[in-house]
Amino acid sequence: MTELSAEHLEVRGQDAEAAEARPRVQRRMAPIVPAQNIAGRALVLVIAIMTFLSCLTFGAVTLVRDTASVWENQISREATIQIKPVDDLDMEAALAQASQMAGEFPGVKATRIIDREATARLLEPWLGSGLNIDELPVPRLIIVTIDENSPPDFAAMRAAITPKLPSASLDDHRTWVDRLVAMARTTVTIGIAVLALMLSATVLTVVFATRGAMAGNGHIIEVLHFVGAEARFIAREFRRHFLVTGMKGAAAGGAAAVLVFIVFSWWSSRNMATPQADQATALFGNFAIGSAGYLGVVLMVLVIGGLTAATSHATVVAYLSDIDVRQPDAG
Repeated sequence: MTELSAEHLEVRGQDAEAAEARPRVQRRMAPIVPAQNIAGRALVLVIAIMTFLSCLTFGAVTLVRDTASVWENQISREATIQIKPVDDLDMEAALAQASQMAGEFPGVKATRIIDREATARLLEPWLGSGLNIDELPVPRLIIVTIDENSPPDFAAMRAAITPKLPSASLDDHRTWVDRLVAMARTTVTIGIAVLALMLSATVLTVVFATRGAMAGNGHIIEVLHFVGAEARFIAREFRRHFLVTGMKGAAAGGAAAVLVFIVFSWWSSRNMATPQADQATALFGNFAIGSAGYLGVVLMVLVIGGLTAATSHATVVAYLSDIDVRQPDAG
């Protein structure tokens, strides 16, 4: 009996030593801000929607700006000679004569006559397919490619062509392109203003969400603050939580916007041969925002995620400062 008791005590002693040797399992502390709740999921959705709309706005602004730049460059690259059909006019001979006269001017690189098929294709959206342009008084066009560095004298060109071909007119596109560029710049300005409003709405949404999270955990925050927890520690916890939340929503919204851009670009390339696509391409390009646009989407995601974290940090600091003002002798 004595031997069994001694062995039993020895085994218990070994178990106690092993228990002391094992590392103590620390209880995991709950975060100040709940990792997942209904408000958090709703905030992710709201940020995703705002990011999606912001990226679409940014892409539209980029597209319009690039198109306006193309229009401005076209002013210095091309001009058009239009010849209207009149009685007893040999259209083909008149086109050849006007093309030759324009090509002789210094500063003109080349001339190109728009053939019958291309002319009918330009009119197809309005007059339908199978059009015979010989049966209608359809003007014919000549594209004049000019030297950007040394453009020709358009007044002298008009003075030389008009007496020999009274139905011909030279258009350097400056008037209507200037109006389109002015409209595009106005659209870009409006788009930037809309983008600023969306970012402001995102910031206000984060402010309300942060205040709601603090109201739900206000007693914990006040106790931590009064027992000596630094404001930057509490603010860091909120900043970390809302940074993750903001990046999740911004990444989802940015990915959706990129998908929309890819779909539009694919649709534009698939319908490139249709007359409607030709008209849309002439006005807006091929609906491709380019690498700068995709880089802007990534930047937008980072900006919205950073704004979310910075806004929550500022809100928490202001809240804790208000506690100190209301209860200066607490703690």
